[in-house]
Formats: sequence, structure tokens, C-alpha cells
Amino acid sequence: MQSHYPLRKSVPAAARPTQQPLVSRRAFAGGLALAACADWSFAAAAPPKRVAAIVTEYIHNSHADVIASRMVHSHSMDGKGSWPPGNGWPKLKLVSVFVDQQHPKDMSARLAAEHGFLLASSIEQAITLGGNSLAVDGVLLIGEHGKYPLSDTGQIMYPRRRFFEETAAVFRKVGCSVPVFSDKHLSWNWADAKWMYDTARELKVPMMAGSSIPCLWRHPAVEMKLGARATEAVALSYGPLEGYGFHGLEGLQCLVERRRGGETGVAAVQFMQGPEVWEEMRKGRFSEEVLQAAVGARENKTRFKKPFIEQVKNPAAFFIEYRDGFKATMVHDNKDGHNEWIVAWREQGRKEMPATSFWTQEARPLGHFAFLLQGIEKMIYTGKPTWPVERTLLTTGVLAAAFQSRQQDGKRLETPHLAIRYEPTFTWKDPAAPQPGRPLQGM
Repeated sequence: MQSHYPLRKSVPAAARPTQQPLVSRRAFAGGLALAACADWSFAAAAPPKRVAAIVTEYIHNSHADVIASRMVHSHSMDGKGSWPPGNGWPKLKLVSVFVDQQHPKDMSARLAAEHGFLLASSIEQAITLGGNSLAVDGVLLIGEHGKYPLSDTGQIMYPRRRFFEETAAVFRKVGCSVPVFSDKHLSWNWADAKWMYDTARELKVPMMAGSSIPCLWRHPAVEMKLGARATEAVALSYGPLEGYGFHGLEGLQCLVERRRGGETGVAAVQFMQGPEVWEEMRKGRFSEEVLQAAVGARENKTRFKKPFIEQVKNPAAFFIEYRDGFKATMVHDNKDGHNEWIVAWREQGRKEMPATSFWTQEARPLGHFAFLLQGIEKMIYTGKPTWPVERTLLTTGVLAAAFQSRQQDGKRLETPHLAIRYEPTFTWKDPAAPQPGRPLQGM
């Protein structure tokens, strides 16, 4: 299922890139404002910034709904604005929506009639509101959900590049740009993802991408210390291999990018499926001790009657070799016996192994998406990405390489194209506790 993350029963407690030989993040950031059309200075009394949403489909609980609808229904998703963050309402105004595929239960037409935004017939019209210049301060590209074909590697070919390509064409036409956020991984394939990244740099587009995972609640509430001498990490993931595996990679990467020296990129990726994953662990390819630290951080400790390794008999594994010698393994349960995103890691000179579970609210208002939108809002107001797009460029590349490895019977693939260097620009802070959940079927 793709509309939201599977239900959990736990209750929560209250820059420099890049892929060589690309230019430095500082040089890129320094040129961001040169071609910008919007005034990003924040003033509380000023009208909210205007946003166009370009989406694959717009139905209840879709990513279009849980991200874009917050601008018309508030972060509490009930029109009352009764919950943090902020004052309960995004400081953003949804002024247009383009929907690529019309679902029988489409809700965009009803929302447009109720809230007065333009239901655009093209991406260009959504961004210009039918005029000859940019009429928005930011663009959301939400290429998730809908019926799209599979690639030869078995990935969903969402039109994320097409969405950005048509957006970039408008920027070229009018001679300026505004910030762009692209939901989840940049593309199902590396070539398109890299093209999107390079085009954003060329046009000086402030750009972010990714999922809500790095922003949300963690149990326990821990962050890897900046500059930590980390040597290995093990992540646990679950669900659909591409869509949810990406979330697992983002949870992993938002922590390990903080290790000593910053991010250096990935040298090789290998995919493996089946009992041989546990055999590789016994041979020392990854640490059972770090794995058990991750298992020990599970919130639903009564879900399994047997030990984790005995219960998860057919895991998938992503073996990730970083260029600086750091190594990470993501163990993914396709059968949904395990249902949490968890990361544990080892540091030199530290006896205990930190581990944390990323908690999502599996009820309306799906509050974890509020923190994602807050990050987007900050970029639209400041013109500077709240977290580095290089993180998502790297996780996109790792995911694509893993699917290529799977297609080639688990061959270890060297990835010189993933020599992506960057420094983290986002430090996680424990968010406000969620408001009480409401049924997913309701507003």
C-alpha cells in the first residue's frame, strides 16, 4: 500500500557537496539568489508565500493530500489549526494544482471550488497562473501514487523528471526561478536524478527532495553527534521494496552523514535476498551486535514470538560500502512481519550502541508530514534548502544501484558516480508531541 505508512500501535513521548567534480555547496548556495524572482525575507504580517502543487493524483491520504492539503486544512488537517507546529497553519497559500492522472475519487476539483485555487490544465499554467511570468513563490512536485509502468528493474516510473523538466522549461522561458521541492527519491533511475540535480544547479533553483522520515519523531530521541567516529550502521526497514526501502535509506543517511569528515559518497552497493543474508552476517559482513541493538529498539517488542533472525526468514539486504570505509547494511522485511524503521550504529571508543526507531503517526492528521512541510516552508521563505538535496541524490543512487544489483542476481556493483560529498546542514530536534489521532477514513 502506498497511501500512508502501515499502522503502529505505540504512543510517542512528548554546505558543501558534492559529487566530484561538481562545484562546492558554498559556491552553489552563494549564487542561489541571482536568478530568483521571489522576495524571501520573512515578515509575520506579510501575505503567505504562494505555492503551486504538481501532483500525479489527488485522493484522500495520498501524498498530495497529506502535504498540499495542509495549506488549506491546516496542520491538524481539520481546518482548525489547533495543533503545532507553528500556529497550526503553514505560512503558505496553495494557489494552483496540476493533476497528471484523474482518479475516480479525485478530490482536487472539490478543494479548488472550496478554497479558490486554480485547477491548472498544464504545469506551465500552474506556475504562471496563465500569465507570462512566475506567479508563485515555490513549487511542490509530488510524483507519488497513480498508475504508471514499471521499469526493467521493477521500479515504478513516476514522472518526477518530467514534472521537473516542464517546471525548468518555464524557469528558462521567464528567465528566473523559485524554490522547488520534489517528494521522495528524485527518480527511479540515476540518469534522470542526476539530470534534475544538474539542471537545478544550472538554473540556480533552490531545491530539496526526500521524505518525512528525517524530520519526525524518534524513540528514543537521539541524534548522531556531529563528527562522531562512527564505523558501521545497521538499519531495519519493511514493506514495498522501493517505496518503503527508500524511507529506510533516508533514515539511515540522515544519521550517518553526521559522522566524522562529513559525507564522502558510496563506493559499492549489493542487493541480497533470502537466508543467505543471515549467513553473510555470521561470516562477519555485518555485525550481529549492531543488528541486535537495532532489534532492541523496536517499539512493538511483542509482535514476534521468535527471535528476529528466526522470524524474518527471507530478508532483503542492501550492503552499502562508503568511500571512507564506513559500512552500512539495511535489512528489509518484504512480508511486513517487521514494521518499523530503525537505525543502530557503532562508534569508536563507545561501548553502548545508539539506536532509534523513526515513529510515524498512522492516523489523521499524519503529523509527520507537518514537519516535512515546515522544512519546505523554510526553504521557500529563505531561498536556502533546509537540508541538502545531495542527501536525496545519494539515497536515490543507492536505491537505483540496489535494484540494478537485484536484476543482475545480486552482483556487487561499484558506484563511482556516487562519489557525492556534502556536509549536513540540518540538525534534528525532538518535535512537539502529536495531537490525538483520528480515523484515516475521516477528514
